[in-house]
Amino acid sequence: MVALGASLAGCSDPLARVDARTDRLLRERSAELGGGAVAPSVRDGNPTDPRRAGQTSTSLPTSNPGAQQLNFRPAQADRDVADRLERYASESLPMPGEAASDNVRTISLTEAFRLAQASGREHRFAEEDYILSAIRLLIERHLWSPRLFNDTRVGLSGSGTDGRFEHALDLINTLRVTKRLPYGGSVEARWIVNATDQLRTQATGRYTQSSELALSGNIPLLRGAGQAARESRIQAERDLIYAARAFERFRRELLVDIASDYFSLIQARNRIENQVRQLDGLKRDDEATGEKVKAGRLRAFQQQITASRLSQAQQQLARLRENYILQLDRFKQRLTLDISEPIDIDPDIFDLREPDATLREAMGLALEYRLDLQNRRDQLDDQRRAVANARNDLLPDLDLDASVSVPTDPGQMNGGFAIDPDQLDYSVGATFSLPLDRRIERLSLRQALIGLERAQRNYDEFRDGVIISGRQAVRNVDLAQFQLRLAEEQVRINELGLEELLLRDDSDPQSVVDRRNDLLNAEDARDQAIADLRNAILQFLLATGQARVRPDGTFEPLPGMVGDVPDSVDVPNPVAPDAVP
Repeated sequence: MVALGASLAGCSDPLARVDARTDRLLRERSAELGGGAVAPSVRDGNPTDPRRAGQTSTSLPTSNPGAQQLNFRPAQADRDVADRLERYASESLPMPGEAASDNVRTISLTEAFRLAQASGREHRFAEEDYILSAIRLLIERHLWSPRLFNDTRVGLSGSGTDGRFEHALDLINTLRVTKRLPYGGSVEARWIVNATDQLRTQATGRYTQSSELALSGNIPLLRGAGQAARESRIQAERDLIYAARAFERFRRELLVDIASDYFSLIQARNRIENQVRQLDGLKRDDEATGEKVKAGRLRAFQQQITASRLSQAQQQLARLRENYILQLDRFKQRLTLDISEPIDIDPDIFDLREPDATLREAMGLALEYRLDLQNRRDQLDDQRRAVANARNDLLPDLDLDASVSVPTDPGQMNGGFAIDPDQLDYSVGATFSLPLDRRIERLSLRQALIGLERAQRNYDEFRDGVIISGRQAVRNVDLAQFQLRLAEEQVRINELGLEELLLRDDSDPQSVVDRRNDLLNAEDARDQAIADLRNAILQFLLATGQARVRPDGTFEPLPGMVGDVPDSVDVPNPVAPDAVP
């Protein structure tokens, strides 16, 4: 009853201690990673009541009316589609060149980082994976700690002779504690209280009560002994370290992905602005060509050139706006914002300075700092340990067992807790089992050896991929920087060429339209190059394991990325391909 009362008293908040232990374990593991790694809190979520009306119903309503019950309203043939598209755009986003209204929320890149961590579904899923790994470890640790149990059995029995029945009420209470031993086997201590009351018998000897203290244990010496016995505990401890690394790696990948989406939105807005300028210029060209046609300086068909290009530009602008709205809605979905909420993005972002690193330096950084590579390397040891455990299963069984019990005096009807050492019972034994049938174990060993070979090849392949991605990241930064310089030069050349054509009286409309197209393509290519360079810099940090994320989810620049350019930057010595197992 005391144990039951204590158990019920602890049920007022049954998850409080669990959450506290889980949070403490997560903080410990993340702190061991260093580098500013953060740990989620299991209590950050908002648990909902899993109960719901109808969740046990076996007859579920379905909304699926027939065709005759549906209504389709055809569109009017003369409706103004262009006006509808303009309204869609104005309701969903501020038009480029216009000031955002007060009801439009402007989101910066830094705020997008914070939102992705604070409310993003992806981040929450990653947190939960990490938390579940910690809970699995806590469960495993508890299995290896002393565990207390209390079993109470009430029984009624009877026997009859010549129609006369005697009934007995038995009450047996067993309080026991068990403990796994570190290198195999277990011990158990029990306190057994047995009370029997004869419900219908003679006045003497109706009630008897006795108790017993017992201690027993078993220890394997060959098969299942040593580190093989601790396999589940070892793996659970290592899995939490893997989960901590994977969570930190995910936070960095999420930041780079959010930044890439943000840069893509900026590029899409810039393309709309470029198209708007193109459209304004084509309108002026069309008006000027019309005046020249009226004056007889140009033939009538030449105005069709500018009119046709003007129509194409209007179509392209409508497509660009629709694509931008779709990108913006998907971005809001990723940040878990209200899809119907109008937002705008801030084109001003922090400076991203290009890194100065050689291919060999990038390889050394990636091999040293990549958390996913460290996981793969340590998981290879898990496979080696699996082989050792499979070999252990081939050993014969040699188990020691022992028990000792001290009961109360059997001569007393009501023994209470007065145990009598003179009545002590004990037993000691050893069991040896020859491995006459180990076919399954031998097959399991071969399976583990094949698994180790596969794991080694997978690790080598992944390691080579890490090296390749680090080298590629350096080349991509240089390539993006080179393409940006060329794109900016192309914009300058086409701007000068268009300016010269517009100043000439003998310029034909086709040449002007072609030059405007060239300028638009050059501006779009420049904006694409800017986005590519920003992405390449962040991908370099991610590929070399140098990307860092603050606890609030925002980007943490490295020393040298802001301020004056340092004379030199220390990097780890590149690791030779044969130096890492």
